[in-house]
Amino acid sequence: MNAASFLFYCVIVTFTPGPTNIIILSTVHRYGTKRAMEYTYGATIAFGLLLSISALLNSLLMSVIPKLLGGMKMIGSLYMLYLAYQICKKDSAKSNEQIPASFRSGFFMQFLNPKVVLFTMTVIPSFILPHYVTLSEVTMGVVVITIIGFLAFFTWVLFGTIFKEFLRKHSKMVNVLMALFLGYSALMIWM
Repeated sequence: MNAASFLFYCVIVTFTPGPTNIIILSTVHRYGTKRAMEYTYGATIAFGLLLSISALLNSLLMSVIPKLLGGMKMIGSLYMLYLAYQICKKDSAKSNEQIPASFRSGFFMQFLNPKVVLFTMTVIPSFILPHYVTLSEVTMGVVVITIIGFLAFFTWVLFGTIFKEFLRKHSKMVNVLMALFLGYSALMIWM
């Protein structure tokens, strides 16, 4: 396996803006670092679980993927557009009225996040299984990818924490930009 290609692919996919990263940034902005970390832990556990499912059921997923892919794209994209709408219309003055970011929401969001689902279904068969087949080797691959995902999520928490005051000062602009990024992600996945 070309380790550089594998790491580059994992870093690019996990660190670039996507639904989870944008929600993490928005959560830091609205509810603080602690709440964002709770969400991050849930997202990381689900990310690792999705990678494990992909590794264990790869052949089944590949035979069913044409049927699942269209549905996942549609459901995921619609959910992302809903999140974009919620972020855009959010009034920062009322930001403490509800707290949607939790371990549970971070966990379940990953299963509706088409970027994560497609990544987990492609990274294992593309980089791990062609070269490593024993349970310990595949498990190590899942652990490494999960750690990379956690580091990406944590980077977004740090970014949000460092720039929290700026984000608060320009909350409407930040919300609109995050909503546009999320909407763009949804459209790219839909197409």
